[in-house]
Amino acid sequence: MAKELFLEIGTEEIPAGFLPKAMADMAALIRKELENARVGFDEVKTMATPRRLVLTVSGLPELQPDAEITAMGPAKSIAFTPDGKPSKAAEGFAKGQGVDVASLQVISTDKGEYIAAIRKESGKPISELLCEILPRLIGNISFKKSMRWGDFDIRFARPIHWVVALFDGAVVPFSFGHVNSGKVSYGHRFMANTPFDVKSFNHYLEECESHFVIPAPDKRREIIKKEINRTAAEAGGHLLHDDTLLDEVTYLCEYPTVIKGEFPTVFLDVPKEVLITSMRNHQRYFSIVNNDGKLMPAFITINNTLTKHPSVVVKGNERVLNARLSDARFFFEEDKKIKLEDRVESLKNVVYQQKLGTSFEKMERFKALAEGLSEELNPQLKSKVSRAAFLCKADLVTGMVGEFPEVQGIMGREYALIQGEDHEVAKAIAEHYLPIQAGGELPTSDIGAFVSIADKIDTICGCFGVGLIPTGSADPYALRRSAIGIINIILDRNYRLSLSALIDKSLTLLASKLKRPLNEVKSDVTEFFKGRFISLANDKYPSDVIEAVVAAGYDDLLDAIGRIEALAVFKERPDFSELSVTFKRVGNIVKDGVDAKIGESLFQDEAEKKLAADFKQAEEKVAAAVAIRSYVTALKEIAALRSSVDNFFDKVMVMAEDSAIRNNRLALLTGISKLFNGIADFSRLG
Repeated sequence: MAKELFLEIGTEEIPAGFLPKAMADMAALIRKELENARVGFDEVKTMATPRRLVLTVSGLPELQPDAEITAMGPAKSIAFTPDGKPSKAAEGFAKGQGVDVASLQVISTDKGEYIAAIRKESGKPISELLCEILPRLIGNISFKKSMRWGDFDIRFARPIHWVVALFDGAVVPFSFGHVNSGKVSYGHRFMANTPFDVKSFNHYLEECESHFVIPAPDKRREIIKKEINRTAAEAGGHLLHDDTLLDEVTYLCEYPTVIKGEFPTVFLDVPKEVLITSMRNHQRYFSIVNNDGKLMPAFITINNTLTKHPSVVVKGNERVLNARLSDARFFFEEDKKIKLEDRVESLKNVVYQQKLGTSFEKMERFKALAEGLSEELNPQLKSKVSRAAFLCKADLVTGMVGEFPEVQGIMGREYALIQGEDHEVAKAIAEHYLPIQAGGELPTSDIGAFVSIADKIDTICGCFGVGLIPTGSADPYALRRSAIGIINIILDRNYRLSLSALIDKSLTLLASKLKRPLNEVKSDVTEFFKGRFISLANDKYPSDVIEAVVAAGYDDLLDAIGRIEALAVFKERPDFSELSVTFKRVGNIVKDGVDAKIGESLFQDEAEKKLAADFKQAEEKVAAAVAIRSYVTALKEIAALRSSVDNFFDKVMVMAEDSAIRNNRLALLTGISKLFNGIADFSRLG
């Protein structure tokens, strides 16, 4: 009969951001442990609240299955002497495996005959295995930060107070530090902080709810979502959609209840982004908007308890929020007294990065880059691009951004509009920070896009230039996000530009700051972009298609993505496999190629004459298709050469004895190879 494992780790409050990963770790760890122990199971479930991590596994057997374990030893030729007696190698192997040398067997493999020790291992009771597995599992749950407490030689996100561990309702006995496993759990810390016995997972869920605990995050989330939308509607508005905040507050409580508060309408004079940021980031409050999308003077907060006096709780939250919003309003009014352009000089006193200089120096560099992008892609906007780049970091020295760093750029836009700057310039000041997260909103104007690309490429090249290169676990300057942002902006805005040239110009402007050889820095930055581009493309296209195209060149990212899209479509052709074989054969023969003019007078066979004529026509058609980036058409024209190429290989000896004839044939194949290698390296296609 199938058995159930139940584990609960009771702790002090764990940060909300730690819990989703901890749940995933628990599930992965128990699966790995059970699979390694040859134990089958049906379903793994994990749950979490700030005070508990829960794991349950259903469909477990009572006993671990028996196993026949084969350990391979040395080759038969080494294991036995010429007269057939076991050698010292065989005796040593047998001793190491704990078996008699006479029991060793000879097994045939693809690599020859080897000796092996085959032994049977009887399965253990699952409850006995769990005594070893569960403390190991608890110790292997990883957190961004762990802590020790008391004199115990263990680490966890927060101190552990109790552990419930049951197999088929019976306690699995073990200890973790000072805590012994048992069957006793506890209710809500403030509303029902009393112990209760656990009999099974379903019994646990029932007891938790009667003790004001909802262990399942999905259930808490749905309760919160339903209640905050209902509360917003009752207030005459709509909830400002914020899934990230919803996810966070889900893990901040065990028994969520909703409270609505208000703030004075005078604060609505402050830009709504500041109000929303203050409510969201500092207080974890949800905002309410009216039917026109305008912010209403109200908020919704999630409480972790039922309260006898809701009005008292509301007033307390309102008092805290009003103090924050009063600060914001003060900074807003004070900041408006100084123009943004007058603040730019103060950036000379703001260190951007010790080795890369001040924010003013950085602004001068990316301003030049942005102006260059404008000259290349949209010359008529150059003056506005220059102005936006000049002003876009000025709000860093305002009181508002000093207090609320999250609104940098947004406040620059608001102050610029108030002070009479061009609307497009003001918009670009805010947009130059975009995107601020993976998959986030991108600049909607060329001005914002040019400044954004320039700022980000300066950051990337500068950091690589002074040795601040991201590692697998650390990227303090968010260089990966910056590179992905640049790529996404280029593709979104359809910019035809040279990534190599952009990097060169940025490194030239950074020349006095570089601590590493320029060529080395450029190579690293180029590879860095290549990795990000491949990673992004992998979300939509086959990896071999991406590899084939990137191998043919990716300096023009828009061109590269166009070739990837076309090749992905082209690869679906029924005859693609045969086409690929033909193209690969051409590539294998020419290798580095023969760069020479094709001489028609050297043709000896009708097959090579026809191939040359077909190639000449295809070359013109492919060039015309590539010029308008119609890569599917170009690939079709190349594919049309297949029959002529195959016929050429059937009828003509490429490597003729006469060097002139041989080189002429290789030159013809080189031309064909260049034709398709300009789109992709077909040798890399699976």
